[in-house]
Amino acid sequence: MRQAGTDAEQKPWYHLRAGRLNGLKFRRQHPVPPYIVDFFCEAKKLIVELDGSQHDEAVDRARTKFLESCGLKVLRYWDNDVLQQTEAALEAILGAAENRTLTPTPLPAGEGL
Repeated sequence: MRQAGTDAEQKPWYHLRAGRLNGLKFRRQHPVPPYIVDFFCEAKKLIVELDGSQHDEAVDRARTKFLESCGLKVLRYWDNDVLQQTEAALEAILGAAENRTLTPTPLPAGEGL
């Protein structure tokens, strides 16, 4: 794992670490085998990934599909968007965390098994 993140990782990390975003605890460079994700909030099962020019969209799609199959919510942002619109990205992350349903919603009566 890298010791120092990119500029795009360092800027949001300041706001995500130590519960600064509404008390949510995020980890940086967290392993979710076989991957290492940029930011992870275990309490909300939420992953935030930052994509730079080196990212391959097909690989990222497969990675996201795998992570979602593990019951995780994945948010992806371009590096430039996070650097230029940090507050908007943080608001979106907070919104996704607050609206995250972690228990199954029961089906309406008469549906299902």
